[in-house]
Amino acid sequence: MTVHLFRAAVLALPLALAVASTAFSAADKDTASEDPVVAIVNGIKVYRSDVMTARGRLPAQYHGISLSNIYPVIINSIIDRKLVAADARRQGILEDATVKRALVDLEDQFLQRLHLERYVEARMTDAAVKERYEKLVEENRNREEVRARHILVTTEAVAKEIIAELDGGADFAKLAKEKSIGPSAAKGGDLGYFTADKMVADFSKAAFAMKKGETAKMPTKTQFGWHVIKIEDRRALQPLPPEHLDKSLRTTLSREIRSGYIRELRGAAVIERFEVEDMFTDDPHAAGAGAKKPPGKHY
Repeated sequence: MTVHLFRAAVLALPLALAVASTAFSAADKDTASEDPVVAIVNGIKVYRSDVMTARGRLPAQYHGISLSNIYPVIINSIIDRKLVAADARRQGILEDATVKRALVDLEDQFLQRLHLERYVEARMTDAAVKERYEKLVEENRNREEVRARHILVTTEAVAKEIIAELDGGADFAKLAKEKSIGPSAAKGGDLGYFTADKMVADFSKAAFAMKKGETAKMPTKTQFGWHVIKIEDRRALQPLPPEHLDKSLRTTLSREIRSGYIRELRGAAVIERFEVEDMFTDDPHAAGAGAKKPPGKHY
């Protein structure tokens, strides 16, 4: 019992601050079985969904705590918020110009987030994901990938000694296991297949200039050291099956839907931007700092 009380006391302040920041609670529900009332504060109902919404907005470190342990802190924070907000309304704080602007800003943020989520969700169909996958395949149709091995060492002199051993008939994979300081040493230096953008520029430039089966006659220097490279294979880029890319495809598609929607809105809008010069300077003594400027040149 003492442990639970201590734990609740430690969590109370940050939790109260986090829960108090929940600006929008669930709408009133008529069906108590779906969303029961868990408290009434001066006639204002608090629903189970309010508690769950508040819990979902807590910092990540609280997500592993069971609801039974964290519930008293959450419900007390919601009650406190209701009481303070009601008193603020009684005192006419909603008529304050600063408060009005802050509420408009909060409302804008909420509407932006909610509307974009719903807009994307409505267009994130299986057909749209399939179409995006096919577009990805087409975009990469002419790209190439290589399968390479490398032996990474610290100096050019050692790299040249290894090349001499290879020229004398030494086995590349065996030397890689014995002498490479890279993480692929245990696999005989095998890096698998990769496209040019997956490796540092100097390494990719050297690797993609080589032919299948070729071993470099000169070492390549990168920030990791000196590389002796061998190309095992070259081929057209093989697309992964769509199920392996589902998450990344949806992330990409979501970003494209959002940006497309924003472009559409901007295209239909009348937007004016004004030169701000030093209006936002941190130096209060700068020329014109804080001064109102007429709608001048646009940019």
